[in-house]
Amino acid sequence: MRAPITLDLHLPNFNYPDTPPDRLFKKLAEIAQTAESSGFSSITVMDHVHQIRGVGPRENYMLEGNTILGALAAVTEKASLGLLVGGVIYRNPALLAKLTTTLDVISGGRAVLGIGAAWNDEESHAYGFDFPPLKQRFEELEDALNIARLMFTQSESSYEGKHHSINGALNNPQPLRGDIPILIGGSGERKTLRMVAQYADGSNVFGDVERVKHLISVIERHCEDVGRDPAEITKTRNGSFVAGRTQEEAERKRDRLLESGQLTEERLPNTLIGGPDELARQAQEFKDAGLDGLTGSIPDVYDLEAIEIVGQAIGPVFA
Repeated sequence: MRAPITLDLHLPNFNYPDTPPDRLFKKLAEIAQTAESSGFSSITVMDHVHQIRGVGPRENYMLEGNTILGALAAVTEKASLGLLVGGVIYRNPALLAKLTTTLDVISGGRAVLGIGAAWNDEESHAYGFDFPPLKQRFEELEDALNIARLMFTQSESSYEGKHHSINGALNNPQPLRGDIPILIGGSGERKTLRMVAQYADGSNVFGDVERVKHLISVIERHCEDVGRDPAEITKTRNGSFVAGRTQEEAERKRDRLLESGQLTEERLPNTLIGGPDELARQAQEFKDAGLDGLTGSIPDVYDLEAIEIVGQAIGPVFA
């Protein structure tokens, strides 16, 4: 089951102008509904408990990912919903599978399980999460992938892993589609993309067009090693979008967003900037490189017109 992502609106930030906490979810609902009606196929949120470097100050708003996805499921109709991506160390894998199945039921079969090995040691130290060495985190990720697939496809399942096990775990009701797509986030060539080939229905990587071409070739080699058709895996790239009605307007907006800190120099190289024609042209380059879709945040996502421009420009490229 390929991950149903052609154009994903990623929501990493919850601080919007003139939007206090009591109006925050209403604004998020408007954002999600606009995305859905403008050509976005999915909506994702980060799996963090405070804001991360490169996006904003750590004291900025941060909503718990699975909770906000369940709420967005109630105010949307078509878009797939998932974490980009869930940190394997934050939850027991069987509980995460149950949470994702619950989202699937609430949403009418629109859940995607996004998962990765986690990276933010500072956050783990702040909240008391264990942060084991990278080798163990990948072992835990492999356990989680096996447990999730079993629970998504069997009403009762057992599994003995290196760090996580289940024994007669029940997952009723089952996902509405009989399974839930699993997306692994990350660009690590030796371990992460190997796991993509072995376990995942979707891959989300970082980089420019040439880097993406290289990473897709790595996925294809791993697929050959494990005897899998790489066409079974939806391949997407994570970045940002700055949109204007014209190219000039988009460039002026880029400068304002950089000045205000809503867009950072760190994120700029992975940002598509332009009017509708230029956004579509850049998206086509990634499609020609082998991608099946794009995922990205919009720094001024509170401006619903920006969502519409991106969706209407890029959605048809990958439709």
